[in-house]
Amino acid sequence: MVLIHDLLVQIVQMAFVVALAPLLTGFVRKAKARLLRRRGASVIQPYRDLSRLLRKEAVVAENASWLFRMAPYLIFAATWVAAAVIPTFATGLIFSWTVDLIAIIGLLGSARFFLALAGMDVGTSFGGIGSSREMLIATLAEPAMLLIIFAVALIAGSTQLSTIAAFMTSPQVGLRVSLAVALIAIIMVAIAENARIPIDNPATHLELTMVHEAMVLEYSGRHLAMIELAAMLKLLLYLSMIVCIFVPWNIKGPEAGYPAYLVGFASYVVKLAAGGAMLALFETATAKMRVFRVPQFLGAALMLGLLATLLRFVSRSL
Repeated sequence: MVLIHDLLVQIVQMAFVVALAPLLTGFVRKAKARLLRRRGASVIQPYRDLSRLLRKEAVVAENASWLFRMAPYLIFAATWVAAAVIPTFATGLIFSWTVDLIAIIGLLGSARFFLALAGMDVGTSFGGIGSSREMLIATLAEPAMLLIIFAVALIAGSTQLSTIAAFMTSPQVGLRVSLAVALIAIIMVAIAENARIPIDNPATHLELTMVHEAMVLEYSGRHLAMIELAAMLKLLLYLSMIVCIFVPWNIKGPEAGYPAYLVGFASYVVKLAAGGAMLALFETATAKMRVFRVPQFLGAALMLGLLATLLRFVSRSL
């Protein structure tokens, strides 16, 4: 019975993240529209868009290889697995031993690798531009993320998210400057990884500035639906990671019952809504920067991650 219970909770979490990701994207779009004094589309509009794309036929270029056809499914699978194993409303689940921050970064790196290859596969100029910019962002975002993970692991004593969440709720954490610096750095990395303002504008197709959209211009139908859903899952993943590490309250343990899980679920939804609202406010109040300034932005995140690590080494109380 214990095994069945753990499997059921894990399956619910896996289905929960893939069902909630479009709603989070729709909520961010709605919040941005309201902040701009516009009505905006419904929060469930992303579900309609995905449903429409899934019903359409996928048009593939004649010179596209097998990689172009397989990449959307590989990208979606890697992103879904990474998002599904992050503790959302419960820790200590049956797959918790796999929830390692370094493994999650590896899964996201694999998805980025296939997306960049697919962008260059057809041979269009826009795909090549988007892929090169994506790799430029990755060369700075991934080292910054690894430094952040290193700083958090030095404090919590582990890279497993369940262990980190349990440690962060304990009274021995206290107020730490290194955690505050790591929080700012991971927010900057999350903005860059999800191609949000000021790095990229997800609502535009301007050739000179787009990053993510340039790599998926040749996709259509179910292939485009898989890539769009993977992008929504990635936004949910980073918000879930920030919540799990820095705001782990009401994440229930493995011994909790179903009523406690419902409380944790409601708390998680509230945290996501707050994170989505803050993201919408930030994007509304910030202008998009030039592409050549992106390395400076991510370089600052890299230095903040290094500073968080150095603070931990210099003084164990920080």
